[in-house]
Amino acid sequence: MSATSSNKEAVLEELAELVNEIGKLLGQRRGSADHTQWVLRTMTLIEEVFGRQSKYYNAFAALTWMETGTHMFQGLEFLEDPQGALERMHQVAYLRQLDTARGVLQAAMDRLHRATQMGDVYEGKDTGPESSAIINVINLAERSLRKAMRDRPSDEKQVQDVFENLLIGAGVPYSREAERIEYSSKTYMPDFVIRKIDLAIELKLCAKSGREKEMIAEINDDILAYRTKYGNLLFVVYDLGFVRDTDRFAGAFEEYPNVVVRVVKH
Repeated sequence: MSATSSNKEAVLEELAELVNEIGKLLGQRRGSADHTQWVLRTMTLIEEVFGRQSKYYNAFAALTWMETGTHMFQGLEFLEDPQGALERMHQVAYLRQLDTARGVLQAAMDRLHRATQMGDVYEGKDTGPESSAIINVINLAERSLRKAMRDRPSDEKQVQDVFENLLIGAGVPYSREAERIEYSSKTYMPDFVIRKIDLAIELKLCAKSGREKEMIAEINDDILAYRTKYGNLLFVVYDLGFVRDTDRFAGAFEEYPNVVVRVVKH
């Protein structure tokens, strides 16, 4: 399945937004909440669009946001405040690497501008067309699920039904709750499976206080089970206002390759 031009334009807009946010990060400390969220968002987008084998992903992942190697300090500054002197040195490296990150993102945008299809720029386990199809499914969740949800859902089945209608409307072949996985003495069943792109999809509803913590444990368990059978996993959390920090929530799962978590706000 080819990526549509609207998907390509949406990714270009998101890359441009990430570049623009660097201006705000220049005035902050390395490792701040905004910086951490920005790094996670950027790495996720680059991985999804260009793949882990791409030079853009590897160049960005190589940034340490600190000074490395051996350095000599002179004068009383280091003797009086060694920790402060070290942190100032790291801050200079952080600012320098933000400029490097800007160049990486701008180069990625240039490459995507030249591409006929988004799948043409992907380098990794999946083929270009498979990558494009996965991005299309993610876009259905991010951009269409809330619009298609006419009423406030009371259970996960309502969310699944609406998402199924989106898959049907987009012409995506799928199976629903049809495949079982035996793992660690338990049986797991993904909500949807798209075999053509080796993708398992799980939808969750966050409808009460305390549910966020439960979902983290559930998703971690699902990942371990689903990865035994599927190469790509997508978790969509439909939130009724109880997930406080969506970037931090999704970032909790970034250690897993080929796993995407998206939070959709009602």
